[in-house]
Amino acid sequence: MKIRTHKDLEVYKIAFISATKIFELSKHFPKEETYSLTDQMRRSSRSVCANLAEAFRKRRYPKSFISKLSDSEGESAETQAWLDFAYYCRYIAQNEYNELSERYEKIIGMLVIMSLHPENWSW
Repeated sequence: MKIRTHKDLEVYKIAFISATKIFELSKHFPKEETYSLTDQMRRSSRSVCANLAEAFRKRRYPKSFISKLSDSEGESAETQAWLDFAYYCRYIAQNEYNELSERYEKIIGMLVIMSLHPENWSW
C-alpha cells in the first residue's frame, strides 16, 4: 500500500486508536482530575498524532522530520507516565493499562526506527 498521507502510516493508526481509547477511559476519571491527569493524558496522547502529521509533511527536510518525530516520541513517553498515574490511582484496570502501555512501547519503537532512517520517508 502506498503511503499518501500521515493517516496511512501504521504508527499513526495505532496512536490514533490509542488516543481515542484514552479519551473513552478518561471520561470515567474523578471530577477532581479534570484539569490535571485527565487533561494532560488526553493532550499528550493526541499530540503524538499531531506531531506525526506534522513530521510527515516535513519529511523532505530530514532534520525537521526527525525533530517532529522526536516530539512525538516525547509525547508518547509522557502519555506512558500519565498511564502509570492512572493505574496507580486505580482509575484504569490492569488489562487496560497493560494494553495501552504495550501500544505506546510499540509506537515509540516505530518512531525510533523512522528517525534512524529518514531517507526511507523522503520523496
